[in-house]
Amino acid sequence: MKKEFVVIGLGRFGGSIVRELVEQGMEVMAIDKFEDKIDEFANIATHAVMADSTDESVLRSLGIRNFDHVIVAIGDDIQASILTTLMLKEIGVKKITVKAQNDYHEKVLRRIGADKVVHPERDMGKRIAHNIVSNNVLDYLELSDEHSIVEIVANDLLIGNTIIGLDIRAQYGINIVAIKRKDDIIVSPQATDEIQADDILIVIGADTDINRFEKKVMQSS
Repeated sequence: MKKEFVVIGLGRFGGSIVRELVEQGMEVMAIDKFEDKIDEFANIATHAVMADSTDESVLRSLGIRNFDHVIVAIGDDIQASILTTLMLKEIGVKKITVKAQNDYHEKVLRRIGADKVVHPERDMGKRIAHNIVSNNVLDYLELSDEHSIVEIVANDLLIGNTIIGLDIRAQYGINIVAIKRKDDIIVSPQATDEIQADDILIVIGADTDINRFEKKVMQSS
């Protein structure tokens, strides 16, 4: 089932999240107060809306509370970021991720109820997009424009199966290069190794193949 997202603020950071979420097949409403940004994303996002996110009546009219997750990616306007987050909490949005400019901004955002706070200087838009789409994805390291390493928590569809039995390499073109199991790391696991509960799979491959794996296997749990 597709998740529905709202991204508020379409600068470099917010824009990268919109593009990645759309590429993963998600429904995305993109919001910005500047017309040129809306024009840029009109053919990328599912919906692109020019709006003032600090106006509670506007947010309510857009049906924001019905979306699964709202990402506040407002640029340098810390006041607008905080006010928008407050409005979203009052409206009753289920999950809110907010971009912070600094540590003090983060403290305020957490105090007013942001579920997750990210620092774009430390976190890539692509990594964050994967983390918010799938609860199983712990980390996402970009190796190049097209290849990445991902840490994925094994779900019920994987637990109890051997690596050869899942045939992930043949079906999805990705490789399990290691398994984190409690305090141990199994490097280059054997094809006959069985995946256990709480295992963390370290997977490498092309972004398109990793996305297919996430959609078909990880998000169906």
